Amino acid sequence: MRNVFLILIALFFASASQAGMRMGEWGMVMNENVKDLPQGCASIVGTKEITIKAGREYAKEFPGTIFGYSQHEFVLPKCTQINVTFINEDDIRHQFMIHGLPTYLHPQGMFHMELYGKGETKGSFITPAADATYLAHCDLAQHMEKGMKAQVVVGDGSGNLPSVPGISGQLNKDSYGMDMSLGNLSLAFVLFLLGLSSCLFFFIWRKK
Repeated sequence: MRNVFLILIALFFASASQAGMRMGEWGMVMNENVKDLPQGCASIVGTKEITIKAGREYAKEFPGTIFGYSQHEFVLPKCTQINVTFINEDDIRHQFMIHGLPTYLHPQGMFHMELYGKGETKGSFITPAADATYLAHCDLAQHMEKGMKAQVVVGDGSGNLPSVPGISGQLNKDSYGMDMSLGNLSLAFVLFLLGLSSCLFFFIWRKK
């Protein structure tokens, strides 16, 4: 039984290695690609270094957010090897994930970087040959909704994504306007009369 367990563990790490996974106590990098060309790319035309920092510090500029990235848009050339340095400045877990990349190179179309706390890691991918805009975000519960979202524009892109801080604003803005419908006005008037009656009753009671 023990041998079967060890074989299963070996198979898991072998498959993880083939899928381009590196992981440890620090975090993980999944589905990176440094050699396989996307369709339409005759060769890798160059390399580009980018750094993305994650933390509460970067939410201060955007009211209503709690977490953020140091940059919310990356404009990248096509068919280029992108070497990403991901830095987590918080004591909690953060991710930098890009979605929608070619699935024949990236399982689930995803390039994933993750740090379990403060630290730094590196990973690489090759941009596709088509103009497109990709979502990048932290997939932990509520982190994206609280501001940790960016867009990756390859070539001329395919338009801005919604609700990217500093780029396209909120998709659905909060509204706290007063509802002036007849029902609410009637309710407000009744409550006003009740309040007024209570005040008069108290005033008369004090006079006795």
